[in-house]
Amino acid sequence: MELWNVPPFHKSQAYIRKGRPNHEKSLKRITIAIALILSLATLSSGILTHATSKTYDTTTLAGKLASVNDTPGLYFSLSDLLQEEADTSDLASPPSPVTPITPTFVLSSPLDGNSVQPPAVTVNQDLNGAPQNEPAIAVDPNNPNRIVVGSNDYVTRTWSCTINGTPCSELGDAYSGTYYSNDGGATWCCIATDPNNLATLIPGIEHLTGGQYDAGGDPAMAFDTQGNVYFAGLGFDRTQAPNTVAVNKGTFDSNGNLHWGPPTFIGQTTSKSILNDKEWIAVDTHATSHFRDRIYVSWTRFIFSAQTGRYIQSPIFVAYSKNGGATFSTPQLVGGPVIYDQGSRVLVGPDGTVYVFWEGSTKLATFNSIWMVKSTDGGKNWSPPVAIADVVDILNPANTAFRVNSFPATDITPSGDLYVAWNSEALNTANSYTINPVCAFFISGVASVRANCHAGAVYSKSTDGGGSWTTPVLIFPALDASNRTPVGYPATNPDNTILNAPSNTGRVETFFPSVATAPNGRVYMSAYAADTLSPWQTCKTPATPTAVGRINCLELGNYIHNARLEYAVADLTTNLSQIVSTHPINSRHGFGGGFIGDYTSIAVGSDNVFHAVWTDTNNKQTVTWWFGFEFVPTTVNMQDIATAKGSF
Repeated sequence: MELWNVPPFHKSQAYIRKGRPNHEKSLKRITIAIALILSLATLSSGILTHATSKTYDTTTLAGKLASVNDTPGLYFSLSDLLQEEADTSDLASPPSPVTPITPTFVLSSPLDGNSVQPPAVTVNQDLNGAPQNEPAIAVDPNNPNRIVVGSNDYVTRTWSCTINGTPCSELGDAYSGTYYSNDGGATWCCIATDPNNLATLIPGIEHLTGGQYDAGGDPAMAFDTQGNVYFAGLGFDRTQAPNTVAVNKGTFDSNGNLHWGPPTFIGQTTSKSILNDKEWIAVDTHATSHFRDRIYVSWTRFIFSAQTGRYIQSPIFVAYSKNGGATFSTPQLVGGPVIYDQGSRVLVGPDGTVYVFWEGSTKLATFNSIWMVKSTDGGKNWSPPVAIADVVDILNPANTAFRVNSFPATDITPSGDLYVAWNSEALNTANSYTINPVCAFFISGVASVRANCHAGAVYSKSTDGGGSWTTPVLIFPALDASNRTPVGYPATNPDNTILNAPSNTGRVETFFPSVATAPNGRVYMSAYAADTLSPWQTCKTPATPTAVGRINCLELGNYIHNARLEYAVADLTTNLSQIVSTHPINSRHGFGGGFIGDYTSIAVGSDNVFHAVWTDTNNKQTVTWWFGFEFVPTTVNMQDIATAKGSF
C-alpha cells in the first residue's frame, strides 16, 4: 500500500470542521465581517492546528465516518450511500409475534404527485414502496434502443418472503439494482421479488444475492463494443471491516433479456484501515484505439491509522481489465501528491487516452479543486495532476435536509473536446466564476453562505487534451438568476400559527450535474434545480425504531419551508434548456429527507437522443413490509428512478 507522507491539514483548518458544520460555533458570535478578517488573516499566516487525540473504531462504517468528519481541513465525506449505511438505527429487530402496524399519520402533502407523468417514465418496476436513488445510465453504442440503468436499490427491504422464520425485509439492505429497456426507454424490466427471483438485481455481492457483504450500491455503468454491459459498485459490511469494489459483466440473450455474471472484486480488503469508496467505470469503445474494449475503474481509497483510527489520506486509485472484466490490473495510485480526494470519474477519449477527474487537494490548499490526470498507454503510466479550477464546496440547498457534494461529472466529444461539470457556492452578486470566502462555510459560517450565496452547477472546457481549461460558467444561467417560486402558502400549523411564504424566497440552486456528448458533437448537461418553495408539515413525534418512524408519525408538528426540485437538461451547442421532470420533486420522502444519492446521470445514444435519469418521489405506492416490520397496506410517496429522453 502506497502512502504519501504528508499530513492531511489545510491552512484554514482552524476555521474548519468537516461534515455538517457546527452552526453554533462557526462564527463564535462575532459578526461576519470580523470573522472574514480573522479567517483571511489565518489563511495567510499558514497556522496549523493539529487534530485531537481522539481515537476511532474503524472496524465499523460509523467509526470511519466519524474519523473523516472530525478531520480538520476536509470538505468532503464518505459517499452518501456509506454515510446512510453508517447509521445503524434502521437495524432494530421487529417484535415477535409480528403485529401489522397501522400508522397514526403518514407525512404527505397535497402538492405531491400521484405518479410520474408522461413523457417521463418510471424505470424501476417494484410497486411496494422500496426506495431507489442515485441512478447511473448507459446506452449500447451499437443499439440506441438498448439502455441500462443502475441505482441504489432497497427492494429487499420490502420483500414479503421469510428465511427460517425471519422476514427477508429484515435481512435485506442497500443492494445494487439494474433495469433495462430494449425500446429506447419506453418500457423497462425487471423486478426482483425474493432470493430465488433476483431478476436483474446484481448478484454475488450481498447476502440475499449469494454474496458475502451486508450491503452494496453506488452504481456506475458502461457498455463495450460487443454489446456487453458492465456494472461497477461497492460491497461492504456495516459493523465490520470487509469492503470491496466490484464489477459484474452483463450479457443479452437472443431475446433481449439481460443476464448478470458473478462479480470480480477489486481492492478487496478485510483491513479496518482501508475503505474503498465512490468508484466509477469506463470502457474504451473507440474503433481506432489500440486499447479497444479495455475497462477502467477508478475509486477512492480512504486510509486510516491502524493504531488510532484517524484519517490519514484518501487518494484516487485506478485499475484496468484487458479480458472483459475477468481480472484487473494491480490498483495504481494516481494524482499524487493530491491525495485528499473523493468522487472520481474515469473517461476514455476517441484516441484511447484515459482521463480521471476528481475533487481534492494537496496538504496546504485553502480550497479544494477539480483535478485531472491522463494516460496515453492504456492506464500503465499517468501524467502529473492538473488543477482545473478551485471549488467552494456547497451546502445542501436552502430548506432541504439531504447531503450533497461537489464531485465532478465529465464527458468528451468525438473531436476530443473535454467537458467537466461540478457544483460550487456562488456569490449572489457575482458576474463570473469566483472563489469568494464569503461563500465558504468553513471561513465565513453557514449564516453568511445562506445570506449571500447559492449553489450553482458550472462547467469548464478543454480543447487541448486537458492542458488548459476555460473559466467555469453556469450550466443554467437563466435558472441561476431566478428566485424560487412559492406554492401552497399559507399553511395553518397545529398550534394555529400561520406559515406564510417568505418575502425573499431565495435563489434557485442547481446541483448534481451530469454530462453527455453526442456523436454529432452536441453537448448535453443536466442537473437538479431547487426552484419551488412550499410548506411541509413535520412530524413532532415519530414512532420508534427509526425505520418505523419513517412511515408512522404519532404526532404531527408545525410546517416548515421546503424546497422542491425539478430536473433540467441543457444543450450547450444550441444554448437551449428544458425541464424534463413533470412535477416538482419532494425530497422529504425517503430516509427522512436526508438521502437522495450523490449524483444523477445522462447518456446519449448513437441516434443523438439524450436519456436523463434522476431520483423522483411522485409515485404513490403501497408499503406492507418495511425493514422487517409489517404494516397494514399503507400508501406512501417514495423514491423512484425516472427518465426522460429527447434532443434539441
